[in-house]
Amino acid sequence: MEDLSCQELVELVTDYLDGALPPDERARFDAHVADCPGCDRYLAQMRTAIALARASGGAEPAPDVSGLLDAFRDWKRAGT
Repeated sequence: MEDLSCQELVELVTDYLDGALPPDERARFDAHVADCPGCDRYLAQMRTAIALARASGGAEPAPDVSGLLDAFRDWKRAGT
């Protein structure tokens, strides 16, 4: 199994958080995060951002954070 680079992890993070990675890619992602403190922090920051977006709904139903993930995907694509 080929190691995942930090750049590849950034490109895959939204699919990872959506549960959309195939099992072999998820295993590569998890292995990289386990060995890379920077990517571990990045993943934690993404999870925190999503949790905060959900929590900002207060007593109302949690907001749909798919727009946040879509915006991040669009931003990534524009930078490549």
